[in-house]
Amino acid sequence: MRFIKNVLNFINSLFESPISAGILSFIVYAIIAAQRGSITDASNSPYFNYLADAFLHGQLSLRLIPANHHDLALFNGQYFMYWPPFPAILLMPIVAVLGVGFSDVFFTLLIGALNVALVAYTLRIVDKQNVIPIDADGRGILTIFIAFGTVHLFLSSLGIVWFTSQIIAFLCSILAFLAAIRLKGYPAFFFTGLAIACATLTRNHLIFLGIWPAYYLFISHKGKGWQKLIPYFAVAALPLLAGVIVNGAYNYFRFENFLESGVAYQSLGSFFEADFQQFGLLNIHYFKTDFYYNFIFYPFPLARETLMGGSLFLLSPLFFAAYWTLLSSDLRKPSFMLWITIAAVAIPILLNIGTGWQTFGPRYTLDFTMPLLLLTALGFHNWPKWLSFLLVAISIAHYIIGTLFFIRIT
Repeated sequence: MRFIKNVLNFINSLFESPISAGILSFIVYAIIAAQRGSITDASNSPYFNYLADAFLHGQLSLRLIPANHHDLALFNGQYFMYWPPFPAILLMPIVAVLGVGFSDVFFTLLIGALNVALVAYTLRIVDKQNVIPIDADGRGILTIFIAFGTVHLFLSSLGIVWFTSQIIAFLCSILAFLAAIRLKGYPAFFFTGLAIACATLTRNHLIFLGIWPAYYLFISHKGKGWQKLIPYFAVAALPLLAGVIVNGAYNYFRFENFLESGVAYQSLGSFFEADFQQFGLLNIHYFKTDFYYNFIFYPFPLARETLMGGSLFLLSPLFFAAYWTLLSSDLRKPSFMLWITIAAVAIPILLNIGTGWQTFGPRYTLDFTMPLLLLTALGFHNWPKWLSFLLVAISIAHYIIGTLFFIRIT
């Protein structure tokens, strides 16, 4: 028993450290990815590579056409992507050197591992700045949990455009929260705004993720008075405004409409086509299905329906700790804006035409995982360590088994 306890404490200490957490996560993600093929080979949908190539050649339509056309938008005889452009911008230097054949799988593994390292570092800063008290054991547990016990494991290990987009969006989310908590004055406001702008240029609805960072910046700087706060928030608004202008211009120069991302011309496939024609992309009609597959459905025993998603809390039960913030009068006030942020980000997810199919787990919920992680840190503070370890172990088993099932069946 003592030996097991020592091993767990050692593993925990490795994941409390950002560097070792990132390295170990990359190794695990790479081992899982290798079950599908070489991690140096591109996936069957490395669309951002092709968009980066188009940008490098001064055009917005794809210059080279991938073999797989699924979800691409065909307009005036040219192929476009409905995804916002930030991931392709990140890839431009790499594609300029290595070409469109560069492995999006390897790239996604790297970003996923970086995310884990940044989560470990952010948890240190959260504790150091007295935002939430989290001891070293708690930080290690939460980092292991995010790395291997949430949908982040699944998304980091497989590449492909849909998953790469979400992993990059999560990177921007972490950086936004980190900048708000770690920095002070004008740098805090500017870099938080910049990170939210990049998140929005990856997944448009993540503009709502800025609610809690904006609230925290206000609370931590309100002592300086409105004469300082107004220019502070103006500085934060500059990159956000630039992002809105870039996104609008990107849409207009492709489809002659500032609000058209390409969804109207998207090759949805038979699975979504009938619903899209009747209800469009966002509609209250989808709420029941989306809520069920994101929060209720338990995807075991494994079957075809498993690919529809899975309950956020049943698959990652440590997240149940977030609800403890609602039960404790001491925690309700500091948790309120985190819950508001989650709700704002979740609304478009629950009105969306799809649940994330094909997937394992509720992949769209990664969009609000940063505020949910902070709520979990608040809620599990006084839980016995054995209970936290047990729930993390259950979460890891879920996601390793589910990810390997996804690889086999698809």
